[in-house]
Amino acid sequence: MNMPIFPVEQAYFFHGHYRLAYEVFGPAHGTPVLLVHGILLDSLCNRDIAARLAAEGYRVVLLDLLGHGRSDKPTRAAEHRVDFYAEQVLGLMDHLGLERAIIGGVSLGAITTLTAATLAPHRVRALLLEMPVMENAVPAAALVLVPLMIAVHYAKPVYRLFARLLRQLPEPRLAVVGSLRNALAAEPEVIRAILHGVLVGPVVPSLRRRKHIRQPALIIGHARDPRHDLADARSLKRQLPNTEFLLARSLLELRTRPERLMPQILEFLRRVQMQTDRPAPVGVRRVANR
Repeated sequence: MNMPIFPVEQAYFFHGHYRLAYEVFGPAHGTPVLLVHGILLDSLCNRDIAARLAAEGYRVVLLDLLGHGRSDKPTRAAEHRVDFYAEQVLGLMDHLGLERAIIGGVSLGAITTLTAATLAPHRVRALLLEMPVMENAVPAAALVLVPLMIAVHYAKPVYRLFARLLRQLPEPRLAVVGSLRNALAAEPEVIRAILHGVLVGPVVPSLRRRKHIRQPALIIGHARDPRHDLADARSLKRQLPNTEFLLARSLLELRTRPERLMPQILEFLRRVQMQTDRPAPVGVRRVANR
């Protein structure tokens, strides 16, 4: 989709002391779907997907996690942990009055979704997990992210000039390219804090906690990218008891050539909608991630 895509609503809410941005697509009465972006990216990376789901009648909400997009950008690494990001997802649901929602995301967004499902399983109707980053992929991700973290820390003046030049470029036609441009154009202190916090904090819920996720899940994996190891996606399919799997041709296929994958995603969502809502398990409560 090359034409500009605009949400029906752009707004903010407060989570603790921080102001977080979100945008909404689709009709107010539609089944809610909440999508989360990848690390350093923003809601732009999911706009094409949101527009397609909204055209099918879903109410799609895109969140800018703390430090990303239009949200507040603290420069303390301690504020940027995956479990804190998951709490922000649940906080947005509270703000919007959503008792339950289909939650999903790409890369960091996928593991944030997994974490939210372990913190509050009764709030999650189904999961869309695109390119999850777990035990197999973390070393490769660290090999890519740690040099970037060091570079923005020790070469701040040079990177700040680079970021300023990027911000002056015209808006890209593809939303996902715009999201990547915004990621690289962030202030170096913010980039360092996000990368440091995510890599040091708990990256993914434990295997024991993952095995307790009972909601329907659709996992999308792809090969030839060690940062999003296909082995992680396949192992997660084995670990979750109610899971379907799609093999993408690349990280960008769903956003640039969705004709093959999107019909299968929509069919999964239709099956989720047809299922009878089950009551929350007795004794379920929000717990801290371990």
